[in-house]
Amino acid sequence: MDVDLGQLRTLVAVIDEGSLEGAARRLHVTPSAISQRLRALEVATGRVLVQRGRPATVTTAGEPVLRLARQVGMLVDDTGRNLEAASPGRPPVVPIAVNADSLATWVLPALAPLAGELRFDLHSSDQTHTSALLRAGTVMGAVTSDAEPVAGCRVTPLGRMRYLPCAAPGFVERWFPDGPDAAALQRAPVVVFDRRDDLQHAYLHRHLAAADPPLHYVPSSADFLTAVALGFGWGLLPELQLADRRPALPDRRDGAVVPFDPAGAVDVLLYWQQWRLESGPLDRVARGLVDAAHARLRRWDGTDAG
Repeated sequence: MDVDLGQLRTLVAVIDEGSLEGAARRLHVTPSAISQRLRALEVATGRVLVQRGRPATVTTAGEPVLRLARQVGMLVDDTGRNLEAASPGRPPVVPIAVNADSLATWVLPALAPLAGELRFDLHSSDQTHTSALLRAGTVMGAVTSDAEPVAGCRVTPLGRMRYLPCAAPGFVERWFPDGPDAAALQRAPVVVFDRRDDLQHAYLHRHLAAADPPLHYVPSSADFLTAVALGFGWGLLPELQLADRRPALPDRRDGAVVPFDPAGAVDVLLYWQQWRLESGPLDRVARGLVDAAHARLRRWDGTDAG
């Protein structure tokens, strides 16, 4: 396979920007030049690498080439910074994937001290799917529930993220007056993050052989919490999110959420996966995330951190 650095940078730019026109603006060339470079790379690899659409996406055949492109680009950029340490250029970009609940609670404060020296391209997905972005070459590292290392990556345990079954007080009074028994859980509406979110169903299956309650889909951590507080349904909320939430005023009940089954907590084990390459920026991100996780998440034995 005979490719050059310009072709690899073009592939990364097309996927990151989502179009040939966006890649052209990023690389300060014409869309025609982007098309020619991309076509040359596809000829060299003998594969269609990009699905031309809105947005442009990497094909399955293109995923290993995209990984190569990002890895080569990272090594070239790191070397350039080492050679020009006296006159640093633009901060490097570090694309990482983070599950939405971690992003809403402990990850952003962990990355904040690095935000002046690095540029972050954050991809949010369910913790069971962030490793797929790493596998596809879209990101360099991922907070994931996948303990099996992606090819070419190393894994570091982070800790347990605990989720508690919660609802608004009025919802609990209406649907669970005698507690969350099987009959009540079969009828009570549920808030679910998206169609890949199986936390609520895992809780239901502890109580029911088969469950088909009414579902509300709310694909945002902050809005998920709001929906539960407004009484849309019950849902599993991160313990950290509840700890960070300001308590409701004592004379008001709207906006409050309460755990209705503390014994039904669900723990999700989280890991950090990153490429096995020497990269100062990526290693700094890893240290920040691991230190923050050890400070805020539960330990592997389920006890409180810190």
